[in-house]
Amino acid sequence: MNIEFYDIGTVMNNKLKFAVISAYYQGQWLYVRQRNRHSWEIPGGHRESCEEIDKTAKRELFEETGCKEMDLTPICDYSMDDTFKKVFGRLYFARIKEMGRLPVSEIAEVKLFKDLPTYLTYPEIQPILHEKTLAFLKEF
Repeated sequence: MNIEFYDIGTVMNNKLKFAVISAYYQGQWLYVRQRNRHSWEIPGGHRESCEEIDKTAKRELFEETGCKEMDLTPICDYSMDDTFKKVFGRLYFARIKEMGRLPVSEIAEVKLFKDLPTYLTYPEIQPILHEKTLAFLKEF
């Protein structure tokens, strides 16, 4: 899998199909575990029809974590290229201010980690996104 990063605004808005949010709460990284999995992943999901990508990020973060209030900052756009096609998404950083109840969804558990969890759902990309977030925070 090939992963490429782009400055915000260089990828056409309509090509952005998903939002992924590196979420930070109480000095730790927030990861989610889906009901049918034993591994951890960064919150995020697919954009709905006619939805602005920033709204996708806020909606997905709420649906997957119960986050009620956050500061949300876009980091970059990126693409993943598999053998069939190239897909585009946007990576965000969220500093969570207030958590609420986890809504009923595919998410079974939300957990805080000091660093990357050992068992990742997408181990070929999540460490790269985490490193991109850390580099962004050093410049921010």
